[in-house]
Amino acid sequence: MLRTLQNLLAALQPPPPGAAAVDDDHLLQLATAVMLVEVMRSDASLHNDERLAVLAALRSKFDLADDEAARLAELAETTAHAATDLYAFTSRINERFEMPQKLKMIELMWGVAYADGHLSAHERHVMWRIADLLHVPQGAYHHARQRAAAASGQT
Repeated sequence: MLRTLQNLLAALQPPPPGAAAVDDDHLLQLATAVMLVEVMRSDASLHNDERLAVLAALRSKFDLADDEAARLAELAETTAHAATDLYAFTSRINERFEMPQKLKMIELMWGVAYADGHLSAHERHVMWRIADLLHVPQGAYHHARQRAAAASGQT
C-alpha cells in the first residue's frame, strides 16, 4: 500500500517533457476529484448523499461512466487522505482550467457541501480556502454558492 501511495504522490509532480497528454488529463481529473472529496471529508459526519454528489459531479464534469467515476472517487479519497496540502492539486487545476471551468468546479463543490442538507463552518472554510487557491474572485465565488444553494433547494 505504501508503494501505491508513493506512486500516486509521484504522479502529482509535473510530468516530464514529452509525457502523454492523456496522463496529464488523468492527473487533472484526480486533482479535481481530490477537491470534491476534500469538501466531503470536511464535514464531521460522512453522508451517503455527499458521496453521491461527488460521483455525480465527476460524471458531469468529465463525462465519466459510473464505474469510472467510482474508481476516480476512490483514488481521490486515498490521495486526499495522504496529502499534506492542497497546492499540488490546485496548481494543476490553475494550469489547465480557465475561470469558467473553475467556477463550474466551485459550484459542483458547493453542491457536495449542500448535499446532506447541512452546511458546516468547516465546509465553508474549506470552500473558501480552495477558491482562494484557485484565484476565484469573491463575487464569482458567492454567485457559484448561490446557484448551488438554489439547485439544492437551500436558499
